[in-house]
Amino acid sequence: MSAHLADLLTRAAAEAPDRVALVEAGSGRRVTWAELDAEVDQVARGLNAQGLVAGYRVVIALGNRTEFVTSYLGVLRAGLVAVPVNPRSATGELVRLVADCGARVVVADAATLTTVRQAVAGLEDALVGADEELRRRTAVPRVVVVGAPTVPGERSYADLLAAVGTDAPVTADPERLAVLLYTSGTSGRPRAAMLTHRALLANVEQAARIDPPMLTGDDVVFGVLPLFHVYGLNAVLGQVLHQRARLVLVNGFDMEESLTVIEAEAVTVLPVAPPVFAYWQAVHDLGERLSGVRLVLSGSAPLSRELVTFFEQRTGLAVQQGYGLTEAAPVVTSTLCSATAKPGSVGAALPGIEIRLVDEGGHAPEGEDAGEIWVRGANLFSGYWPDGTDGPDAAGWFATGDVGFLDRDGDLFLVDRLKELVIVSGFNVYPSEVEDVVMEVDDVAEAAVIGMPDERTGEAVVAYVKATPSSSYSAAELEELVREHCAVRLARFKQPTQVHVVDELPHTVTGKVAKGRLRERARRRTMGLLE
Repeated sequence: MSAHLADLLTRAAAEAPDRVALVEAGSGRRVTWAELDAEVDQVARGLNAQGLVAGYRVVIALGNRTEFVTSYLGVLRAGLVAVPVNPRSATGELVRLVADCGARVVVADAATLTTVRQAVAGLEDALVGADEELRRRTAVPRVVVVGAPTVPGERSYADLLAAVGTDAPVTADPERLAVLLYTSGTSGRPRAAMLTHRALLANVEQAARIDPPMLTGDDVVFGVLPLFHVYGLNAVLGQVLHQRARLVLVNGFDMEESLTVIEAEAVTVLPVAPPVFAYWQAVHDLGERLSGVRLVLSGSAPLSRELVTFFEQRTGLAVQQGYGLTEAAPVVTSTLCSATAKPGSVGAALPGIEIRLVDEGGHAPEGEDAGEIWVRGANLFSGYWPDGTDGPDAAGWFATGDVGFLDRDGDLFLVDRLKELVIVSGFNVYPSEVEDVVMEVDDVAEAAVIGMPDERTGEAVVAYVKATPSSSYSAAELEELVREHCAVRLARFKQPTQVHVVDELPHTVTGKVAKGRLRERARRRTMGLLE
């Protein structure tokens, strides 16, 4: 196995230099493996020419485009650490992430540049008046701009490619940190999972060992899953690199346009998130338009049986589901590993991955009883940034915080989450982060955020708010005030779709908000039993 993820590109360029590696659906740009390898080389040299040294972090704030791939692989080839972030992140979110990882460079494009500039300015402002020690250890990153005009102090991506630099002496150490990906971990706040080259490559190899192969060099893969997300980054891009398949980059999902691209590019493998199936319910000739597809993969969030049934009946294509998490780089199970298809199952463990269940007493549950899912394998992360805390235990096991049960065949069925994580369209939303933003509104005394089922996005964010005694706002006015504040401070998918102003929030005997009672209240409201 390779020791460095970018070695996969080196091998692909050597073995299939003239084959098309990437297609940009929006621009029509097509890049061969040899061209991709050459551009990644130049990005790496350009970064080295800026004085970056091994281990420095580079934030990538780009959508699904060729420059994301070249920046990501160029960062790794230069011996640096890639930090992909959601290009729709709000300024406050980006300030926190950039400061937390200590990024030296942020790569941005026209869609993210304003937010990136505001985040960098915000970081500079935060250092005004700070003590010398804080200023010394807090880096203000340089901005590299893709496809947009620069301002003084910034560099263009074209400048990066034109820079005269030398190859960095990168050691072949599989334990070298490759990527930081922000996730909730086992807490309610975003923390960066530390993924090494070993972890990323191990999961790519594990998925490649599925028999028959999930992907081959003849496949054309639909690249709509965001590359900043671990599923798009390693489960899709990583597999494409390994198998020398073709990746069609699609920046954002549009119901009609997605089908047009699938037909025009002769897509054969379709990795998508659950909301896509809901949108496609309105397409009457769906089966005909997907006639060239041979494999459909769903991940990043649970998919309802109703949507699976609809899709399979409409198209004749089976939906292969899986379970994974950022800390596992990411795939743990797949129905492609199951002996037989079973409704509700997310499949069996990939080759090289172990699963066990643990009950509340720390023991294996009896029979097919549910328990917390623990995983072990070479694909696991090395703990959370910066010091590797809360990673796998001494025996290599990691407690996922998810609950499920295993049947006699070893197929996994998800039951619940121990964590309060809300998953909207496959993206993690941390209730505590939303609650902190809601509490910034002066007239809010207390806030609680939960997730509720949503037909289109899987789950939706719902906020319950208690006003301060001195508030002069009506319930409707306070609701609108909270919505407006969240619109400024949070990415759209994190913003509450419902805000309920209540007289009191329910609490447990220990003083915590009883979110289970809030979920029950929300379910009753959905059923029309509450106004």
